[in-house]
Amino acid sequence: MRPDVFAAVMATGIVSIAAADHGLGVISEILIVFAAVGLPVLMFLGAKAWREFDMRDPDVTLALFTYVAACAVVGARLADHRIALWALGGMALQGWLSLAPISARSMWRHRWTRLRDRARGGWELAAVATSGLAIVFAELDVVFWAFIFWVLGICLYLAMTSLVLWRVRHDAASPELVQPDVWILMGGIAIATLAGDHLHHALIPGPIADGVRAVTIATWIVATAWIPVLGYVAVRRSVALGWPAVFPLGMYSSATYAMFVETGWRWFVTISLAFFWIAFAAWLIVAVGELLRFQRLRAAGTPSDPAK
Repeated sequence: MRPDVFAAVMATGIVSIAAADHGLGVISEILIVFAAVGLPVLMFLGAKAWREFDMRDPDVTLALFTYVAACAVVGARLADHRIALWALGGMALQGWLSLAPISARSMWRHRWTRLRDRARGGWELAAVATSGLAIVFAELDVVFWAFIFWVLGICLYLAMTSLVLWRVRHDAASPELVQPDVWILMGGIAIATLAGDHLHHALIPGPIADGVRAVTIATWIVATAWIPVLGYVAVRRSVALGWPAVFPLGMYSSATYAMFVETGWRWFVTISLAFFWIAFAAWLIVAVGELLRFQRLRAAGTPSDPAK
């Protein structure tokens, strides 16, 4: 198993949220059932494979934050069911508290230039998971910690993005920079937009709430600015579709809908709906591809890698 196996649950959960934003109840319900069933299955498989992971490798420890993000996304989708939200929020927090020191230690072992030479889009998963926790805390009305995790998520995004851009400047031809997880450069800041929207609604009106709203608009602008850049890279370098690419597309749809909620401008709904259908089409392509590959592997008697 790959350590980022929970990216499938992340992608399915956020596309479900985006569908719910636009009143597409049937699609949303089907997808959240897949996500809710897939999460414990992957937890069981991940627990069996835990000993195979090298926890000294940042590529492994940061990829494991997909578990935290998956719990947060599914919890946010099931926010109307408070018991589920508390349970999934607790799982996400426990995972974050366990992985944060391990990830920091795995990165601390390397010099800055070594980190630069290994940085990739998937490293943004630490920021994604942290912003996901901010959403959960905001839904639970734990405003102080929602604010702390929101700010920390943005700081982590800036740190990881700086390393990735440094690597691009140093070695733009590296094949690791054009994997499906390159899209998380956009998704990592789009989820900060969604977290900011949740936080803004949880805060008492005043200067802090106004500041959160202003930063939320800024993060959406940054996420939007990434899209033509990443689209160009995806086409020019033939970046394959994968779960790490589906998640940012769905997240941008939901973040853009949140901008409609913040501003009341209807054109945000049009953009959000367009990106939902793009994300849903990408989800279908990846899901069908995974099923076909699983069937081929079963026919060949070879163990499956469900996360690639």
